[in-house]
Amino acid sequence: MIEFLTHTVTWWHWVLLGLLFIIAEMATGTFITLGFGLAAILVGLLDLVVNMNFLLQLILWILLSVGIVTLLFKYFKRQPTVSNTGQSDYGFDTLGTVTEAIAPHHRGAVRFDTPVLGNTVWRATSDMELAEGSRVSIKEVQGQLIRVIPAIHTN
Repeated sequence: MIEFLTHTVTWWHWVLLGLLFIIAEMATGTFITLGFGLAAILVGLLDLVVNMNFLLQLILWILLSVGIVTLLFKYFKRQPTVSNTGQSDYGFDTLGTVTEAIAPHHRGAVRFDTPVLGNTVWRATSDMELAEGSRVSIKEVQGQLIRVIPAIHTN
């Protein structure tokens, strides 16, 4: 069987397999198939230069795949995965001014002094009546709504 594969599988088969793995990588984005593809291309190019039997090609492909995937994961592990772009270091002490009056359990609008999650104007709710121009602080963030309390409270 090994003799048959040694005579049948040529260098361009490995290069083609590598290209197919790289194309599959575009659909998955895992970097694993990218490592398999790069290793297959390297085995194909090595087989073009140095004639190897299929078993040696297979072992070399496995070793190169493991090495390349390991290097890719080590490199990309150091890269930041979360960006702070558009975010602020808001806290519950962030102050704002009511621009549209807020009735209990109804929506109004608040303009914050510093951006909250990238925006300064937010739809807001409250458990109490807040007139336009009132100073408020954040009690909690509920998805696209911010629950506010008067700024003099420390809840």
